[in-house]
Amino acid sequence: MTVTYTSRVNTSSVFSNFLGLLVRWRGSIYKLIWLDLIVFFGLYCVLAIIYRLLMNEDGKKFFEAIIYYCEINGSLIPLSFVLGFFVRIVMNRWWEQYTTIPWPDGIAILISTSIHGSDDRARVMRRTILRYVCLCQVIVFTMKKIIEALDQAFPTYPKHWMPIVWAGSIVMRARRENKIRDDYAVKTIMDELNQFRGYCGFLLYYDWVSVPLVYTQVVTVATYSFFLFSLLGQQWSEKRHRDDGLNIQKWFPILTVLQFFFYMGWLKVAETLINPFGEDDDDFELNWIIDRNITVAYCIVDEMHQEHPELVKDQYWEEVFPSEIRYAVPEASTARMETQFQK
Repeated sequence: MTVTYTSRVNTSSVFSNFLGLLVRWRGSIYKLIWLDLIVFFGLYCVLAIIYRLLMNEDGKKFFEAIIYYCEINGSLIPLSFVLGFFVRIVMNRWWEQYTTIPWPDGIAILISTSIHGSDDRARVMRRTILRYVCLCQVIVFTMKKIIEALDQAFPTYPKHWMPIVWAGSIVMRARRENKIRDDYAVKTIMDELNQFRGYCGFLLYYDWVSVPLVYTQVVTVATYSFFLFSLLGQQWSEKRHRDDGLNIQKWFPILTVLQFFFYMGWLKVAETLINPFGEDDDDFELNWIIDRNITVAYCIVDEMHQEHPELVKDQYWEEVFPSEIRYAVPEASTARMETQFQK
């Protein structure tokens, strides 16, 4: 499931709330790039040892020429532009796919209020319609191997629209049997069923039509090529750093490591979010969605059918506008603001 942290940053403090998020591991950037960073830093150290301890003077001069070439030409790769544009596309697709996931709550409420009766026949109709609606969503999740873990629990079936057709047939039968009392309710239910089917189809479109492969390849090649140049171009050399006072680069390439951290982290963000139906920390929890939808749908159309709390007069029955809301504390900046009506 997506790692949430909004409760940790609900109120700003003297020190940034974001600082507390830097020590979290699950869903963090450290978890994504630690292996790549170790490999990169290890190769950097190997080249530094070879240059400083194993090369003769001619070899050092040749290596310094390579360092100079990589330092000058490595900046020609427009990595910030390529990565920024790519991550924006991936982030938009990630959020759009989540907002496209259909929820059966609206259909369940319509079915519960439109198909009348507490007998077994009416209950079977209501429960079966919602079961078919949830089945449509499960089929979509398993089609095209959106998430392979579901294949073990649910068999793959290519016709995701068929359960919606079955549900529509049951709606028409309920109308013929006068369980649904008017045609307008039938039309409203069918519109909701078609909208649910449409959202399921959109999810498949995102799976069928991915971000163009050529763009993904360009971003990957650009990132790894940039750090191949950095691996050589950011090396410490006697000729270039002889007059430097601190020589920090000689002992630890801190700016090079930070550059790798930011750019490679950017790429890893795109790799993680490009398919949000996998097993990454920020991917959608489809098993939870399936279980939740079935539970809520059955609760609405069966257990809660025609049930509600007792109708009683509220405590402000004699007042048009409540003079005081007991639980409200006037701490907001607009607490003492008077409207034109109050004046």
